[in-house]
Amino acid sequence: MQKLPQSLKSLHSVHQMLNGKRMIRKALKSPKGKTASKIDALLEKYHLPTGYFGTNRRSMTRGIAIGWFWGSIPMPMQMAGVMAATPFAKFNVPIAIAVVWLSNPITYPALFYGEYLIGNVLLGHESIDGVQLTLHWFHAHWGQIATSLYVGAFFVATVVNAAVYVLINRLWIRSVRFEKHHREALRRTRKAQEATPPSSPDKES
Repeated sequence: MQKLPQSLKSLHSVHQMLNGKRMIRKALKSPKGKTASKIDALLEKYHLPTGYFGTNRRSMTRGIAIGWFWGSIPMPMQMAGVMAATPFAKFNVPIAIAVVWLSNPITYPALFYGEYLIGNVLLGHESIDGVQLTLHWFHAHWGQIATSLYVGAFFVATVVNAAVYVLINRLWIRSVRFEKHHREALRRTRKAQEATPPSSPDKES
């Protein structure tokens, strides 16, 4: 009888852990703000069927992977790349476009510089001096950095993307299983409480 409150405390701590994992899935399912309005306009333009709005694990993780791929490639019209992939795979298009928008004029310099450094490592090239994290600098030195930049970009778009894809799949599966175990443990605890008869005042005195 005295163990029940302690089990409830344990379940409460488990519930707090679950909230963190649940937030991952909830955040992935609901793009907001300007990104959401751009997504809505694009989806209305292309008249996509409901199969491209699925929020199950496969649809969401594929959407993240496809969005990551096109978002990692230095190119204009990255969202068009996402739409070009729709005939070949079913995935959550809104989440893919939201991931693409993680690469934007604010994040381009840091993203491109990281990909440029990775490309240099893979190709064994020396980095040029005086790198500046501005779009103007990258444009001015495009001829010197393009090869390393695209090699690094395709590495990030494929190898790093594959690692993130596997990681998100595992986190999603663990989160679902953890929620299921939590609900079962909570149900057992409640049944145990209901089965325990209340102590009478006479016995306590």
